[in-house]
Amino acid sequence: MFQLVEKRRWYFLLSGVSIAIGLGIMLYSIITTGAPFKLGIDFTGGSIWVLQFDQPVAPVELRAAVDAAGYPDSEVTTVGSPETLQIRLRPIGMADQRTILASIESAFPGNATETLQFSSVGPTIGSEVTRAAMLAILAASVVILGFMIVAFRKVQNPFRYGVTAIAAMVHDLLVTLGFFSLMSLLFGWRADALILTAILTVMSFSMQDTIVVFDRIRENLTKYRGDSFSAVADRSLLETIHRSLATQLNAIFVMVAILLFGGATIKQFIATMLVGLVSGTYSSIFTAVPLLVAWFEHDLLGRKAAKQQAESAGKPSVAS
Repeated sequence: MFQLVEKRRWYFLLSGVSIAIGLGIMLYSIITTGAPFKLGIDFTGGSIWVLQFDQPVAPVELRAAVDAAGYPDSEVTTVGSPETLQIRLRPIGMADQRTILASIESAFPGNATETLQFSSVGPTIGSEVTRAAMLAILAASVVILGFMIVAFRKVQNPFRYGVTAIAAMVHDLLVTLGFFSLMSLLFGWRADALILTAILTVMSFSMQDTIVVFDRIRENLTKYRGDSFSAVADRSLLETIHRSLATQLNAIFVMVAILLFGGATIKQFIATMLVGLVSGTYSSIFTAVPLLVAWFEHDLLGRKAAKQQAESAGKPSVAS
């Protein structure tokens, strides 16, 4: 039978390098910007103003007009087309809007302006959203651990199944956050409420695949009592890998299509979910199960199994 978990040291090495790179990027971002990635107004407080012009407008020119009105440190980006631009700035009211709009109309005479969207979030609400996001992730982890312990209570050491599932989920979160931090540094991506949704979705995808494999391990432990735990795990992986890949690939293809042809406002959300989904597919096969086997067999890098295979391969066959 094809063996997967015995090569776990290579899977752990790949995961470790990926996580280390992501943590390094986030650390660099913290040093240079004060946060692991740029935060949107959902977390820091501020206003988003989307304007539609009759003619294309350069973001740098629109920012100059906003600065001239007395509102520095704004960020201006195009949204879908050169005629549609988005302004991010500190929280403003209706009087501030009129002042900025007058400056814009003065800077672009003859170029009619229409407000497509305006939303504002205060700093207090932003801090509450940040706190709620952390509590949501922590609560989800606790609930998942409790569910795993109850669901696998009839097997030996059900706590280990829960802990390794959480470890695989943390792996996916770190990979996803590392990717987002890189995009934040390179392309100015900002974390908003949609990114929190993407993170929670990644957690659910990660756990779903892991539970499917763990459940098959639980079934096979009673069928193949004479086999080692690693042999049962290998068998369970081979029996479920086609289902996991088929399910996840369908979702991946849909996300790639949305990423290529969808609107600009959701591309950050879709790209983050796509990376998390790919990481979740990998971790359920190459992180969660190998970690579980390493814990049960007290062999983190699979050296004992490799040694046993080498010894058995070196023994001469005995004719009957």
